[in-house]
Order: sequence, then C-alpha cells, then structure tokens
Amino acid sequence: MIEVKKNNFQFNPEVDICLNNIIKNKSFSNGYIFCGAEGVGKRQTALRFIKEIFKQSSQSENIEKRIINNNHPDFLIIEPNSLLATKSSRSTDLEKTTTSGSEIIKIAQIRNIKTFLGQKSINSDKKIVLIIDAHLLNEAASNCLLKTLEEPSNGIFILLTSKLNLLLDTIISRCQIVRFRSVSSKQIKAILKDYLDTSKLNINTKFKLEDLINSANGSPTQLFKNIEILNDCSDEIIRKLDYPTKNCVEILEISQLISEKLEIYQQICLVNLIQTMWWRKTKNISLVKKLENLKYLLRKNIQPRLAWEVTFLKISMENI
Repeated sequence: MIEVKKNNFQFNPEVDICLNNIIKNKSFSNGYIFCGAEGVGKRQTALRFIKEIFKQSSQSENIEKRIINNNHPDFLIIEPNSLLATKSSRSTDLEKTTTSGSEIIKIAQIRNIKTFLGQKSINSDKKIVLIIDAHLLNEAASNCLLKTLEEPSNGIFILLTSKLNLLLDTIISRCQIVRFRSVSSKQIKAILKDYLDTSKLNINTKFKLEDLINSANGSPTQLFKNIEILNDCSDEIIRKLDYPTKNCVEILEISQLISEKLEIYQQICLVNLIQTMWWRKTKNISLVKKLENLKYLLRKNIQPRLAWEVTFLKISMENI
C-alpha cells in the first residue's frame, strides 16, 4: 500500500477558487457538472463543496464524517450498480468491478431522487444529490434525470464525469460546467515528492518513473494505483513486454501468462504502460491504436487471452 504523508491534494486550485466564491456569494445553481480525467480530484472536491454548503446551515462538527459515510439526511449519492454492490470493498476490489463495460445507472435509481427531494430537509436549507460517473446513465435514466432537473426544487445536483460528450446536451445545458485539468508530468513529480513517503514507494526497478507518470494520463491518483497494480506483476511478464516481439510462440506464451495471472483491471493497467513504453521506443502510432483497441476488448471482457494474442500478432506484422 502506498503511504501518503498528507491528503490535502490541490490538483485544480482555480476550481477551488470558483467554488469558494459560489459558497461565499450563495449563488448556487440547480446543477453542476464536474468534468475531467479520472483521478484528478473531482470526487474529493465535490465532497468538500457539499460539506461547505451544509456548514452554512449547520455548524455540526461531524458533517464531513456523515457525508463520507453517506448517512447525512440531506445528502444522496447515486453510483453505478457495480459500485453500489461493493461500496464497502477495498479500492482494488472496486477497480475489479468497474472494468467490464456493463456498469450503468438505472432509471430506478434516478426515481429515488424524486422521493428524496420530496422529503423535507432536516439539517440543511438544501438537499444535495451527487451522481458518480454520470456518463453511465442509461437512456431512460438520462431522460428521467432531465425531467427532475427541470422541476423546481430545493435540491442541488452535482454530476461527476470523465466523459462529458456522453451526457445529453439538454442535461449539460441545465448545469454549470466545472472543468478539472489533467496534471502535468512536472506537477505529478512534485506530488510524488511532497505527498508520498518515497522510501516506501517500492517501484519495480524494471519500470521507468517517466513511463509510469505518462501512462497515468495526468492523474496522480491513477499513478498511485498503477504503481501498486504493476508491482504485483511478475518479473517474467514485465521482461517479456519490454519490446514488441515477432516470435509467434512467445506471443502465445505471454498472452496465456497475462490472461491467467492478472485480473482484467490489472491487464488494462498493463496495456496503458505498454502503450507508453512502446511509443517511447518505436514512435509507431499504428501500434498505439492497436493497443487502444485491446483495452476496449478487455473492458468488454471479450475473450481476454484471444484479444492479447490477436493484438500482439497484428503488432508483430508492423514494420518496427
């Protein structure tokens, strides 16, 4: 487990300034969409924002704890089904459930919002609904949410998403957009220095730190997860993936090894690292695209071993 020296990450200070001004002026919109890459602090920021809103009505010392534990009477959190099923699981278990591509937010969950908003507020002037991964709303749920947003209420909606383009335009138009920037490699290095106990980081010596940072796509949180996941990969797997091979027997062997030894979420993390490593060494865009398609197949859990074999065989035919 990566040991964090402090947990007050400030990934997007301009977002904090914007939200602080909203709270100070009490200029609340009916809905907000926090959009940006995974792991750049959207959820943490949303929870802080919600806490500050509630503090305007109540100075109770346990507001933050009640929000985090999801037992505040004026707070409702909506998550994709697979997340709800494992909300008490460890973070690694949570990762395992969110990679099949089948997670959705159903209309029944959105209908619960109407019931929630129909009840009188208990500890706050506002009732707040937080929707995690709002891009996973199915069509019926999206339309139901749109109708709920259009109805006057004392509720505030906060939608979190890494894929703004998948939300209905009509939902987007009714919300204030709050954009979270990805973090630069330089900033991530500073975070590693300032926030982590590097003496306990234990990064596998076969990895280049630069590759790990680049494979995290500007997400410090994803970098921490990647380090933990990849450190569990055997040296044999890492050694065989140092460079694209053209040997068919080796391709079949490594594909079998990966599919049998690693969970799907670990395999996807491994593909991200391979993309970064092989791009640095080959500068071959076609190769990167093939690996991107491999990630898609893995997320859909479509015959993982075969997906690895076909991808590596196609790459072996590239002029590298």
